[in-house]
Amino acid sequence: MAERHHRALAEHGPAYVLDVPMVGQGTTVEPDFRLDVATAFGRTAPLVVEIGSGGGDCVVHAAKQAPGVNFLAIEVWIPGVAQTIAKAVHEGVDNVRLICADAAQALPSMLGPGSVREVWTFFPDPWPKSKHHKRRLVQPEFADKVADLLEPEGNWRLATDWADYAWQIRDVVEGCPRLVNPYAGRLADPGDAEVDPRGDHGGFAPRFEGRVETRFERKGLRVDRIVRDVVGTKLVE
Repeated sequence: MAERHHRALAEHGPAYVLDVPMVGQGTTVEPDFRLDVATAFGRTAPLVVEIGSGGGDCVVHAAKQAPGVNFLAIEVWIPGVAQTIAKAVHEGVDNVRLICADAAQALPSMLGPGSVREVWTFFPDPWPKSKHHKRRLVQPEFADKVADLLEPEGNWRLATDWADYAWQIRDVVEGCPRLVNPYAGRLADPGDAEVDPRGDHGGFAPRFEGRVETRFERKGLRVDRIVRDVVGTKLVE
């Protein structure tokens, strides 16, 4: 890490990074741990969770735009956590908290049912090799967990620039009985009908205004990848 990021982590980490009980030295949170969100943020407010926040571009931008919302970023990449802290300090935002943990394992037990306004999963690791697809985060089991966390009419927002992962994400969201795709039938690109295994099925959202362009997105755009957004909205039960 750059020296300024080491300094940000050392000087401001205690204010932004939540100290949660871990199993050993890894990224697994103690399964019995439940996060007291109001205590963590010092207030009660709508909660947005970003899974895999990277260098913090989206979450810090959103926190500055919506000071009345609590933003919880979950990221295992320590340099990214340090970058997020540096950006948060620079922008003067105090409504961001970070946890260094495996989100797939931690979220279902750490947060209560119906406690989250939105979950963001932007550019998750695509695991491009077929034999590694089982490692992808967005799977039916995880969709059920996200649906449990969302409040009624809350949104799970996702984006990827890997076409076959976009099809998978769309199918997982639409296959979850507690989520509805509000953009069913919408194509992300005019050529989708020729490459999507489901033809002109569509199901892709317009670009989410709160998703700022990151270096990961720019990297994909440079090689002409199409970014596809998906939204799953929690049904009112």
